[in-house]
Amino acid sequence: MASAALALRTQAAVTALLRPPQPAALAVRYASKKTGGSSKNLGGKSPGKRFGIKKLEGHYVHAGNILATQRHFRWHPGAHVGLGKNKCLYALEEGVVRYTKEVYVPHPKDSEAVDLVTRLPKGAVLYKTFVHVVPAKPEGTFKLVAML
Repeated sequence: MASAALALRTQAAVTALLRPPQPAALAVRYASKKTGGSSKNLGGKSPGKRFGIKKLEGHYVHAGNILATQRHFRWHPGAHVGLGKNKCLYALEEGVVRYTKEVYVPHPKDSEAVDLVTRLPKGAVLYKTFVHVVPAKPEGTFKLVAML
């Protein structure tokens, strides 16, 4: 009897080992992190260049103060305003900042600007923003008059 029970147990163990595993008992592991592949969108992570107006209308400026920085011509130099190599506008005199919109009339020798104006619809006018510095000290006055 003991040998019959042992034979049954051995046969059950052998059939359990030879039987294919149950599909529900399989454990599948998925990656928790992506692999370190290449990325296509690498742009846009550089800091801003801080272009724009530095002194607003009515601000008092000294000679040499930067009025505006720009990559392309957005503001144009007016009276008592200089233009730097990188298109930045700076004050040439001490005074108050003023902004004006003026009609743009290109120089006849500038073919690109003339072509731009001629492509405008008939009767249309092109305006540009100019930055001026109104000097604080009146020019051409006597020192004695200023002292009184």
